[in-house]
Amino acid sequence: MKRFRIKNNPIRIAVAFNLKKQPEKDLPEDYYAEYDDITVPNAIKSALEKKGFVAELAIANEDFYEKIKNGNFDFVFNIAEGINGGSRESQVPAILDMLNIPYTGSGVLTQALTLDKRRTKEILQFYGIPTPKFQIFKSATQKLNPELRFPLFVKPNSEGSSKGIRNNSLAHDEESLRKMLKFIINTYDQQALVEEYLDGREFTVAILGNSPPKVLPVVELTFDYLPANVNKFDSYEVKWVWDNPNNPVDPVICPAKISKELEKAIKLTALNAYKVTDCQDLARLDIRLDREGSPNILEINALPGLMPNPLENSRFPKACFAAGMNYDDIIFNIVAEAMKRYGILKELKPVIKNENKLH
Repeated sequence: MKRFRIKNNPIRIAVAFNLKKQPEKDLPEDYYAEYDDITVPNAIKSALEKKGFVAELAIANEDFYEKIKNGNFDFVFNIAEGINGGSRESQVPAILDMLNIPYTGSGVLTQALTLDKRRTKEILQFYGIPTPKFQIFKSATQKLNPELRFPLFVKPNSEGSSKGIRNNSLAHDEESLRKMLKFIINTYDQQALVEEYLDGREFTVAILGNSPPKVLPVVELTFDYLPANVNKFDSYEVKWVWDNPNNPVDPVICPAKISKELEKAIKLTALNAYKVTDCQDLARLDIRLDREGSPNILEINALPGLMPNPLENSRFPKACFAAGMNYDDIIFNIVAEAMKRYGILKELKPVIKNENKLH
């Protein structure tokens, strides 16, 4: 393990992020859905300062390299999504690796891999971790694999935050499939992933740390409150319109009300996926049950959202809150796990009040 030299006392940390904004007229309404409102990096900065660090915000735009190179930073708290391309979430880690500056979260390869849903699913299949059957489409006219069974779910191959996943993403026949394929490929200028739809219960699992990683209380996403004409999955409309602080029904339940056997199966599936994709420090894994009730990995989020307001139902913090942490604890735990991994300041010990013992 290479040791990183800390230049400053107190330690100087940059918070790397991309700022949410209104999309230009020729872009889809969810184009910047992955980016953060300014309240998120501000909350992280505040939490770091309370722990004695010096923190500064750093927008991950075209000027990021020079800002970090000349900023005299010891460390970076990374929540940046990147600005262009299918591997954009690996941009900040690549720059930091080049400059030899340690940072929170997964490295270049894992960030690129987990944003590419097809490659993630191929890795999962190789290791025997359940994930829905799928096919990648480069064009809307490409022949459908006859082994895939309707209904089929259609989504962009390289997006997060439910970007490109709409209420009509569920195709029940060839005509609706082709229509959605055309929309995804043309609107988001990328390949579309088509997978068999699982109609079982949906969960998400937050994992924190490395040696060993800690599996936090399981979060269940419920959809019974939705109107009859709204499909029961975490679409853009559900995630950003229906699930809001003004909703009288809380659709996000944590800890999930499930049997011990199902809880163990969900956590083990998530933990195995976390390990085989080499996630570091933190990740959130989305899971659905198949018709046999077995957990299947839908996606791996190596840069999970960290919204500070509990009413916004940010899934990773939701699990942390259920584990007995407040928001400042969450940020400190992430930093401590990362610094421990880099061999920096071993006295920074993470504090998790309700740690799960499944490793």
